[in-house]
Amino acid sequence: MALLSKLGNYKNTGLLIIRVGLGIMFIYHGYPKLMGGVKGWEQLGESMKYVGIHFLPVMWGLLAAVTELLGGFLLIIGLAFRPACVFLLINLIVAALLQLRTAGLGDAAHAIEDATMFAGLIFIGPGKYSVDKK
Repeated sequence: MALLSKLGNYKNTGLLIIRVGLGIMFIYHGYPKLMGGVKGWEQLGESMKYVGIHFLPVMWGLLAAVTELLGGFLLIIGLAFRPACVFLLINLIVAALLQLRTAGLGDAAHAIEDATMFAGLIFIGPGKYSVDKK
């Protein structure tokens, strides 16, 4: 279709839209988790048992909350983009395993979709509209 054929010239704009949209949503979900305090972090960190880790649930929960909040911010500005995507990917793998084991594929779908997006973004990079631009 001729009307859409020139959109390939705006790949960096597309990456910016993806980064900002995902970043806002991860900040939105990460902030309440971070503010949940020790009890909330412990509850969140207990998800690590689905990957065979049964120690220090408070630490894992705090790290998950910080990953979502800080990772979302780093996505938006495009700073330390690939490391942020790696940490968010790990976070989402744990979330997907939790949902798969407790609720099934329907509930795990969102985490799997986001994990797939971050896996791809690791290879693509942040684009030219970022602090990390090269």
